[in-house]
Amino acid sequence: MSAPTDIPVLVASALNLSRERGFITSTRHETGRLLAALAASREGTLAELGTGCGVGSAWLSSGAAKDARIVSAELDPSLAEEVQRLFADVENVEVVSGDWSTLEQYAPFSLLFVDVRDVMESIDVLADLLEPGGIAVLDDFVPSSHWPPIVDGHVDSVREQWLTDERFTAVEMLIDPDASVLIATRR
Repeated sequence: MSAPTDIPVLVASALNLSRERGFITSTRHETGRLLAALAASREGTLAELGTGCGVGSAWLSSGAAKDARIVSAELDPSLAEEVQRLFADVENVEVVSGDWSTLEQYAPFSLLFVDVRDVMESIDVLADLLEPGGIAVLDDFVPSSHWPPIVDGHVDSVREQWLTDERFTAVEMLIDPDASVLIATRR
């Protein structure tokens, strides 16, 4: 059985913006469907760190309840403005211009999608942004069959830290033969 090919209209619009802006990588459909499914189980405020062209936020929006709030931060002001226009008619999505720390004012989050590798290293700060039972989804990992996880001949200390931190119950999930995500639930 193959995966569904239909994608939500808002996701398609964000993917078009990605192509127009020359982004060749964005949230994969497999990750997006996972985000939508997780968002459907959440209440309160959901967030994305690293908006890019809004693909991740569009997937979150496609699954989230209408009364859930989604906030996303984009470092590039001109890109943030374009993505704000993309979500102009979506009442429960807010895109802010600034680095990821601009979202601290909206915490705690019931779901946090982190698509910025250097931010993932800030596990203490990110843990404090999650409500108890809140879920962090960390994107863009290369699968490793070793422990500790090895990528390009080096220990992936970010992945190791998230998978062993006692504040979380975490799992690495293969979404494609060459890609995985981490899902960590705050205890």
